[in-house]
Amino acid sequence: MEENKSIRIKISALGSYLPEKIVTNEQLSKTVETSDEWIVSHTGIKERRYASDSQKASDLAIKAINNMNIKLNEVDAIIVATATPDYRGFPSTACVISEKMHLKNVNIAFDITAGCTGFIYALENARALIYAGSAKKVLVVASEILSRVVDFEDRNTCVLFADGAGCALLEAGGRVFNSILGVEKSGAEKLYIDENSHIKMEGRAVYNFAVKRIVETIIKLVEKNNIEIGDIDYIVSHQANIRILKAAAKRLNVDESLFFSNVDKVANTSAASIPIALDSLNKREQIKEGANIILVGFGAGLTYGGTFFKWTK
Repeated sequence: MEENKSIRIKISALGSYLPEKIVTNEQLSKTVETSDEWIVSHTGIKERRYASDSQKASDLAIKAINNMNIKLNEVDAIIVATATPDYRGFPSTACVISEKMHLKNVNIAFDITAGCTGFIYALENARALIYAGSAKKVLVVASEILSRVVDFEDRNTCVLFADGAGCALLEAGGRVFNSILGVEKSGAEKLYIDENSHIKMEGRAVYNFAVKRIVETIIKLVEKNNIEIGDIDYIVSHQANIRILKAAAKRLNVDESLFFSNVDKVANTSAASIPIALDSLNKREQIKEGANIILVGFGAGLTYGGTFFKWTK
């Protein structure tokens, strides 16, 4: 395929999946030294979903994909963002999904590890593949089973994370679609999975980083696209903590309602949180043609990034 510099990109389909098992704060408080009041006041989280013992990241991803209204035989590339892949090292979860779903026309399949910013990084890779002419329809998937990597003796982190999957199909035909990616190279030890497969996080440092980079990324995307902050219809951020979203809204001097949030019901699903939230927003409000949307993520690395696009049906 030859590069097509005139091409524009759109998200033509969305899907998501949340495991059936619901774990409330009250249930968690029976095994962890915490309380519903503490969790809600510090994070905004009221409940989260956990995968069953038999489920893997690929299984959650397949359920999310099956919730999309797409022709799977037209997909020619798949990118998976995950920190909890089916296999350590290789093969990629993207290859596992391709095999399990018999995606015979997929010629490109790989995983991305960028923490909670993984979906944003994957979107930009998908855009580049289409722009370069290497693929026509790219399935971007984010799937996480974080309940397997939390330390239930660490009450500051175990209450935050959960499981789920979200996905988007990218293809030509949109209006505007561009991204900004970034990394703080000195932040690797602020948020990581240790040798015991447990999430370790410096909460205050990550909080400060998240608020700062959300605000900066949104401002840069607004300037890059020659619009005003008031022109934005929706901001869908990584769902880590409601206090982060409220702080970012305050610094931007915008109403908190501009930031869509479902963290109370879903908790932090890492790379999967943005597509899950975007799918939830669209199902709830039926996003109107031409709506200006910003997606913004931040996470381990420390990575951050954002995508601006006009909604095209």
